[in-house]
Amino acid sequence: QVQLVESGGGLVQAGGSLRLSCAVSGTIPRIDAMGWYRQAPGNQRELVAQITSGGITNYADSVKGRFTISRDGAKNTVFLQMNSLKPEDTAVYYCTANYYGVYWGQGTQVTVSS
Repeated sequence: QVQLVESGGGLVQAGGSLRLSCAVSGTIPRIDAMGWYRQAPGNQRELVAQITSGGITNYADSVKGRFTISRDGAKNTVFLQMNSLKPEDTAVYYCTANYYGVYWGQGTQVTVSS
């Protein structure tokens, strides 16, 4: 059974930084793209950033220049470095891994105070 476990969320003041991590465990032949989504109360879940197995990245316009996604392919781990955080970044952040479908983590709360 494939599991994704996120860590690194928490409470931070506006302008601060957080680093999210997500480790994939279980038997999976390979992982194609990995990514981060977020969902704020009352909002739809949205893509934050994605990275392919070849290292190509894609970001939501709202986080470009502030967030950086990276991955360690050997360890099936993906990271999200979040800098210059804003209150509107407050949400539950979910990790994803793609292989003939999408696997989801359980989510980690990020709260940015003003």
